[in-house]
Amino acid sequence: MAQKAILAGGCFWGVEELFRKLPGVIETRVGYTGGEKEFPTYKEVCTGTTGHAEAIEVVFNEDETSFADILRFFFKIHDPTTKNRQGNDAGSQYRSTIFFIDDIQRSDAEKVIKEVDISGKWEKPIVTTLEAFKDFYLAEEYHQDYLMKNPGGYTCHFIRD
Repeated sequence: MAQKAILAGGCFWGVEELFRKLPGVIETRVGYTGGEKEFPTYKEVCTGTTGHAEAIEVVFNEDETSFADILRFFFKIHDPTTKNRQGNDAGSQYRSTIFFIDDIQRSDAEKVIKEVDISGKWEKPIVTTLEAFKDFYLAEEYHQDYLMKNPGGYTCHFIRD
């Protein structure tokens, strides 16, 4: 059965590229969520004034992977210890956030955050936030599959042990 995860971990190009290759992932899309303005544009989100985060929608087959495993991978591909920053990208639009869809996702996210925090994999505490999912606004077409279309494009994301 297909399920969704909505995650923000910095620039959505690199996050999408890594999730696309994860076993059990059916589809990925990039967009904006967590803000107040309806149908924001990339230009508006980049100002940091809309409240949105660059985010990814991950559709996955729960018979092949779990929401908790999706989150464990999420914590391997970005730095969850830096507030509003990933690499050279700074601002609230680059925050580390899990947008939970229901109480089960919220509970699973709380458990995984605690698990990652006490694992010792990160020297600093996890600052990833939890926000109730409201709306997901699809990013402009040129952002979809960006690194697939532009293999030499910018990314600050990679898989960590």
